[in-house]
Amino acid sequence: MSHALKQVFNKDKTFRPKRKFEPGTQRFELHKKAQASLNAGLDLKVAVQMPPGEEQNDWVAVHVVDFFNRINLIYGTISDYCTEQSCPVMSGGPKYEYRWQDEHKYRKPTALSAPQYMNLLMDWIEVQINNEDIFPTNVGTPFPKNFLPVVKKILSRLFRVFVHVYIHHFDRITQMGSEAHVNTCYKHFYYFVKEFNLIDTKELEPLVSVWVGSVEVCS
Repeated sequence: MSHALKQVFNKDKTFRPKRKFEPGTQRFELHKKAQASLNAGLDLKVAVQMPPGEEQNDWVAVHVVDFFNRINLIYGTISDYCTEQSCPVMSGGPKYEYRWQDEHKYRKPTALSAPQYMNLLMDWIEVQINNEDIFPTNVGTPFPKNFLPVVKKILSRLFRVFVHVYIHHFDRITQMGSEAHVNTCYKHFYYFVKEFNLIDTKELEPLVSVWVGSVEVCS
């Protein structure tokens, strides 16, 4: 692994602690299957497909947690450069501004700086994925009826992290020599949400025309 990728995977740079799967659980076994597909070098369009005989909600839950961990690592590498001064608005270029809304302090969509937004976002996702009523970990415990709506909101908000990193901080990623890793992570995310129709196509528009080198990241 290159020095740059070691930096990307440096646990000290993780924006939030990683959520881990308990060994011996069904979710852990699914996680291993997903990782094995990636490590085998399969086409990402194939790697995101659900293994035969598995439940879709379990497969989706594993990937949501995995994407949360990976995107935390990516944002962690540039978080020192994403400041109140450099990024006073959470955006993806001049056309896209993302406002924060929740059920507590921000009842209406509120303009925030990118670091403020990221902190609130990651805190909010942590609460969701650690809530046994939404992401049950015990085999046989059914998923709630609102599982997919919650997942869709989590993934659509995580997508905004990609948008911000690509539009505002990709020079830093390039300086580290980590663009291939970030591109692969984004493509994996993109193919997964498309495979299971988890993000509206219109929401994906901010990165449709983004090119990194000669690779179109959403191709």
